[in-house]
Amino acid sequence: MANIQQVAKQAGVSVATVSRVLNGQNKVALKTKQKVEEAIKDLNYEPSMLGRNLRNSESRIVLILIPAISNPFYFEIIKGIENMALSQNYSILLCETDSKPEKEDIYFDLVRKKMADGIISMDPAVNVETLKELAGKYAIIQCSEYGGDIGIPYVTIDNEEASYRAVKHLIQIGHRKIALMNTDEKFLYARERKSGYQRALAEYGIPVIEDYMLYTQHLGFEQGQQAMKKILALPDRPTAVFAVSDLLAIGALKEINAAGLHVPNDMAVVGFDKIDFSNMTNPTLTTIAQPMYKMGTVAAGMLIDLIRGEQVDSVILEHELIIRESTSG
Repeated sequence: MANIQQVAKQAGVSVATVSRVLNGQNKVALKTKQKVEEAIKDLNYEPSMLGRNLRNSESRIVLILIPAISNPFYFEIIKGIENMALSQNYSILLCETDSKPEKEDIYFDLVRKKMADGIISMDPAVNVETLKELAGKYAIIQCSEYGGDIGIPYVTIDNEEASYRAVKHLIQIGHRKIALMNTDEKFLYARERKSGYQRALAEYGIPVIEDYMLYTQHLGFEQGQQAMKKILALPDRPTAVFAVSDLLAIGALKEINAAGLHVPNDMAVVGFDKIDFSNMTNPTLTTIAQPMYKMGTVAAGMLIDLIRGEQVDSVILEHELIIRESTSG
């Protein structure tokens, strides 16, 4: 493979001149530039992108922090991030944190060492203080999950309003005994979705019953099954369940079916996210649709703007209530 010295020799110019042509600098005469370009073509020379990026103090790589790669919620967001990044000549590096600070620090170091140009964080358990500190020097965007008022731009939906709409739908079709299947309230989205649940109940004069609010450590199928078992064992059993993720809701559906009960006649179920699986369940799942692909493209666009030194504002995207068989029969 030809190197830059051979290109310079064939074109009859210095290595520095070849370098200026490769970097698109305007200090090279047109005739000289043409000679260099002909030599590059004749020798089939391919410049080292790594070397060029090092000279420009950029890696053209962005990091995506997610807590669990197995959660299907992230698939469409990642696709959106990747497509936008590639269109701007950036590559992505997917980083599974398991919500562990020690793993996060490994990835944060890639940015500190200039091996990545920025971060899109989707980990709700991310170390907010470290993220704030990094954001003072590096490009960081929060996507879907965000740490409240910490001064880092984010793209998300209105979680409180979305949950309010989901629970209001259950009330409007006749339910007054509605359970909430939530996760740890250390996460902002969990607090916001609980707030929406409570607002809908209050609007219709329905008291909040503590026994109807269950909390799981993870947003998984099995956790949904276990929480549903507890709901079904309540003496004054609810007639509907609002789950803060589709995976929890799908686990709940399985447990309701296993108990010989009918959805929605005996128990209506609403999920959150509109993952692909939510349309494959029996019955199909009523859910809040997050614009996941768009969330990814917007987050990547915001990050690239930040990398380029531009000012960006946080974005709240629209959500949609998708009514399916789990509430409409």
